[in-house]
Amino acid sequence: MDLNLIGRRALVTGSSSGLGEAIARLLAEEGADVVVHGRDEARANAVAEKIGARAVAIGDLATDEGAQRVATQAGEIDVLVNNAGAYEHRGWADATPADWAWTYEVNVVSAVRMIGHLVPGMRERGWGRVIQIGGGLSGQPTEILPQYNATLAARHNLAVSLARELKDTGVTSNVVAPGAILVDAVQRYLTDLAPEHGWGETWETIEANAARDFVPNDIGRFGRPEEIAGAVAYLASPYADYVSGATLRVDGGTIRNVA
Repeated sequence: MDLNLIGRRALVTGSSSGLGEAIARLLAEEGADVVVHGRDEARANAVAEKIGARAVAIGDLATDEGAQRVATQAGEIDVLVNNAGAYEHRGWADATPADWAWTYEVNVVSAVRMIGHLVPGMRERGWGRVIQIGGGLSGQPTEILPQYNATLAARHNLAVSLARELKDTGVTSNVVAPGAILVDAVQRYLTDLAPEHGWGETWETIEANAARDFVPNDIGRFGRPEEIAGAVAYLASPYADYVSGATLRVDGGTIRNVA
């Protein structure tokens, strides 16, 4: 299926590995001119070469200077995917106010910076896409990672507010909300935990049992980066012209509300 992205320029933040890399790859395959972003120039260049992207942008989006540098390097952008983010494994007992502030800066204010730099150009040109990578924990948080859960909620909230702001401009704002996604680090983590939990020895068995215990869903497994990339590519395309202020959940049915 041709998503009509030829001639569109896309910036995927945090795309030098993992989920961001998968998103950047699919957008490039669909014909978009993709800008790979990361903080490590060697890694970003390696991904750009691998997926056929023509540009990289290097900078720390958690700082005003880094975000400005990335925006300048990226140039005019039609599709902004705010994927970059991070968290540290903290709970209520050990997540300090400084941890909360750092997580918010990295996961929320970084996206606000890029919106501020790039969305005015979209408005002037009369077409654009802003896509936040959120998650189900935004609405159904757990007791662990409270500082991270809160930043996901902020991402969802700002996306809807931005959609209202962009009314009648030709620019849309949406969220893709992944469930638990199987990137390399997650597979290694689950494999290491398997003996302790009795999940079996083959990866097929480990994944099914870990999904049952950690993220019960209707598909019985973890999601794949390519499945999130597919949702992003749809929202980036003209086929989603009538979609704004929406959350597209790609979680195997983990979140079980009807909204």
